Amino acid sequence: MVKKIGILGAGKLGTVLGQLALKAGYQVYIAGSGSPEKIALTVEVLLPGAEALTAKEVTEKTDIIALALPLGKYQTLSVEQLAGKLVIDAMNYWWEVDGQRADLTDVSSSSSELVQNYLKKSIVVKAFNHMGYHDLYDEAKPKNQAGRKAIAIVGDRQEAIQKVATVVDDFGFDPLNEGALSQGIRMEPGSPVFGANLRYDELKKQLDIFETTKRGKAAKKAGNHALK
Repeated sequence: MVKKIGILGAGKLGTVLGQLALKAGYQVYIAGSGSPEKIALTVEVLLPGAEALTAKEVTEKTDIIALALPLGKYQTLSVEQLAGKLVIDAMNYWWEVDGQRADLTDVSSSSSELVQNYLKKSIVVKAFNHMGYHDLYDEAKPKNQAGRKAIAIVGDRQEAIQKVATVVDDFGFDPLNEGALSQGIRMEPGSPVFGANLRYDELKKQLDIFETTKRGKAAKKAGNHALK
């Protein structure tokens, strides 16, 4: 059976995730912020073989959906269309795009918890957010190849984490299970791993020292329940 993945967001991250999926033999369905016609040329050039669809059509085609939107747009997603879906949250807060948002910069919880609280009928797993899209494209390597980089994954259901771990592995990276969705605070902008491309052991080490960083201390002071 051909593996399928849906991608909501046809910007740089969305197209890179689509390229990795196509290389891994997945059928890719992708939607931008407007009509499919708006991204048709992008898909034809960068994602030959993928299908440009509406967001609703993407969610109807597959049970695994990657979110590659600006984080500030998460409330534009349809709760009902994503009901019952495994949602991979690859979103990050960018003030230049999202504006100054207290809800998106609150370190007392992770941004993926906000997304999960909104998408109450979905299963949210965070992955693919902490490595830049250039590195995601350039660093993907077959399994067991020397120098392979790792992607951290967090979620509240082990079955869902395992499914996303398979996606991460298929896309060319070693999956690192970092625990509950709340641990996503360790992977957000301002963390030691954000923007880095690291091997498994290096990534684990940097995730573990989050509490010692400026952002980690601020999160702990704010009562973030993910921290020791």
